[in-house]
Amino acid sequence: MKGQFSIPFLFACVMLLFSQKSRAQQEKDSVIVEENWKIDYGSKGFELRAPDNKYLLQIQSRLQFRFATPSDNDPVTFNDFNDQQNSVFKINRSRLKVGGHAYQPWLKYYWEYDLGRSNLLDFRVMIEKWEWLNLKLGQWKVEFSRERRISSGGQQLVDRSILNRNFTVDRQQGVELYGRLRDKGALDFSYWAGVFTGTGRGARDNDDKNLMYFGRLQWNFLGEALGFKSVDFEIHQKPAAIIAVAGVTNRSSFTRFSSAGGGVLAGFEEQNPGQYRMNQVNLETALMYKGLSWQSEFHTKEIVDHFNNKQTSTLTGYYLQAGYLAHQSINWWPEPLEIAARYAHYDPSEVSDYNLDEVSLAFNWFFKQHKNKLSMEVSNFDYETPQTNVENEWRFRVQWDISF
Repeated sequence: MKGQFSIPFLFACVMLLFSQKSRAQQEKDSVIVEENWKIDYGSKGFELRAPDNKYLLQIQSRLQFRFATPSDNDPVTFNDFNDQQNSVFKINRSRLKVGGHAYQPWLKYYWEYDLGRSNLLDFRVMIEKWEWLNLKLGQWKVEFSRERRISSGGQQLVDRSILNRNFTVDRQQGVELYGRLRDKGALDFSYWAGVFTGTGRGARDNDDKNLMYFGRLQWNFLGEALGFKSVDFEIHQKPAAIIAVAGVTNRSSFTRFSSAGGGVLAGFEEQNPGQYRMNQVNLETALMYKGLSWQSEFHTKEIVDHFNNKQTSTLTGYYLQAGYLAHQSINWWPEPLEIAARYAHYDPSEVSDYNLDEVSLAFNWFFKQHKNKLSMEVSNFDYETPQTNVENEWRFRVQWDISF
């Protein structure tokens, strides 16, 4: 009996010993992982970084809460001023952002998902091994205009100007070469050159055999590329400025683009594959100095209708925008508070005989720069026609934008 009892007892003891050893090994492995893999929170959210820095995963979410009255939409037609309008409170944007690098620090990736609308906005892979030559593939906001390229969470005013709807190239699928070429002094240039499907976000197929071709040349004449940002948080003690010119040509059934994909402008409701040739040019400036930030864009857009005797229409527009962290010169001004203003003018007179002007004034309180900010904006829209029909509208908006 004693021998029979001792065998299972001994077996149980051995199994218990191995179990404790296995648990101890798991705890040891866990400690090693925690010691070698760095878990942190940075400017792009939560980060998980490999010990040799060959792998990096960054995860961030962003929410944007907005109240607007009497409505939240920019007026597009004369009737928009007379339509019934309602004040709104909404979650305007809800985004999930994932990025980092894999295999090598210069092989980067990024994707962004719109949770509210269930849309995949961005997905791209970037090979950035050299400063002078980089490669990007996927879907993203083409660098045609500064206002559109800057994230909606990085704007100085609550949202983009009245020009954005009419001139943005928005997100496209394709491939792009870009980089920075610089020498001493003013010989400092950044460039972008891309080929895209030309049918907007989410479009897997082209509607004809034509592609979209894009180019941008930026002169960093004071020695700093400046980047696509809108506020001088760095408080530049030396001025940093750029001048850029960008061009796009595309033939498709669309005359405008947005985050929803391809669309049409008023007067171009007919849609056939390859119907419209669009040729666009943007002249852009930007400056930052001691808390002051400036940016401007001057646009022209030619639309050729190949289905109606090659009828050509031209749209023009521009905006001027400035912001100032006024604590740099006013002692009592709160350091987190920025004042910003914008004037925009849109002229589609060859398509529709009216002019539209926007004047906006905004105040931003930065709790954590753009990652946590509260914005208040007042805008006035002025709509005029040759028949002296004039409509004028005021709009008030408050927005809280926060990233985690």
